[in-house]
Amino acid sequence: MSTATALELHNVHASYGRVDVVHGVDLAVRRGELVALLGPNGAGKSTTLKVAAGLHSPRQGVVRVAERQVNGVSPRALARVGVCMVPEGHGVFPNLTVSENLWLATHTGVDRQRVENVAFEYFPRLASRRHQLAGTLSGGEQQMLALARVLAVDPVVLLIDELSMGLAPKIVETLYELVARLVAAGVAVLAVEQFARAVLPIANWVAVMVNGRVTAAGRPHEIEAQIADLYIGG
Repeated sequence: MSTATALELHNVHASYGRVDVVHGVDLAVRRGELVALLGPNGAGKSTTLKVAAGLHSPRQGVVRVAERQVNGVSPRALARVGVCMVPEGHGVFPNLTVSENLWLATHTGVDRQRVENVAFEYFPRLASRRHQLAGTLSGGEQQMLALARVLAVDPVVLLIDELSMGLAPKIVETLYELVARLVAAGVAVLAVEQFARAVLPIANWVAVMVNGRVTAAGRPHEIEAQIADLYIGG
């Protein structure tokens, strides 16, 4: 398996209007590796993820995918080369059916049948609900649908924002078990989480953000004992 760097953020600064929210972030994620980006609410984690996905332009700094600079590249173009995102809050269209939500992945060039075949192989529960409106699914099923949609396009880089939000611990465990399988298959994963213990068991590397800056980084066992102090003290 290649250990080449799949995603790199170098000295990234990002703002909303005149308000700076990310200050000089450096991150790198290799193929077959999960990097957990942790920190309290408002730390700048989600903005960092949006910069990586092409959804928010950095004010300064460089974003590279497979060692090629992608500043200014559209999210659609990034998706076509395998950069996929599961956004916070499930990211499904509630007034579309399960199948119609999956078909949205065909904009990357994958045909409908493959999208459904992959999704239902990973999540058989969704197959029996293919004609059901996504908004009527449980929170866990909606998160499965959001994850299934990106799996169908064979992601090279998978960006996950708060996968555990609002879900029962058993559902979270099941979803992260699947993410671990993807990492083992060579996908590079950058996972934003507020609740560290949801993702630490499968992380290879951990970065902690506070007030828009990475204040600590290391192996999970090195960071776990310091998390409370890092969140509070910055």
